[in-house]
Amino acid sequence: MMSKGELKAPSQRQLRVGEELRHALAHLLERGEVHDPGLAKVSVTVTEVRVSPDFRNATAFIMPLGGEAEADAIEALTRARGFIRRRLAEMVRLKITPAFSFRRDASFDEAGHIEALLRRPEVARDLRTDDDADLVDADDDGESDTGSSGRG
Repeated sequence: MMSKGELKAPSQRQLRVGEELRHALAHLLERGEVHDPGLAKVSVTVTEVRVSPDFRNATAFIMPLGGEAEADAIEALTRARGFIRRRLAEMVRLKITPAFSFRRDASFDEAGHIEALLRRPEVARDLRTDDDADLVDADDDGESDTGSSGRG
């Protein structure tokens, strides 16, 4: 049995509805339907929409192009969330259109951090396969791994 603090994986329906809402929200923003000064000079990417199990709430993860003015973009979207909810209700057929909250998508930062970790010499050394090590050893000896190796 799952404790209260543990998170359950989203259902197929939650994933489908989240993706449909992401497309509709991206379309709204692409067409410039949200008129707010905080969005006037910034292009916003909607990377993911997560829907709660009861479908009453949704969190949209956004990233402004270039990573600039993210606080302004989130504030602008939060101010316009009533309008956004009404427009999405018109665009996507759902029994209940969820109330939206907006957050900055940190997955790009996390990916950069992981990339930096993988490039560290001690990690790269540990990730090398035995075949890679054999090639490096052969190159160090001045030999080449091409041609006949004498193996049958």
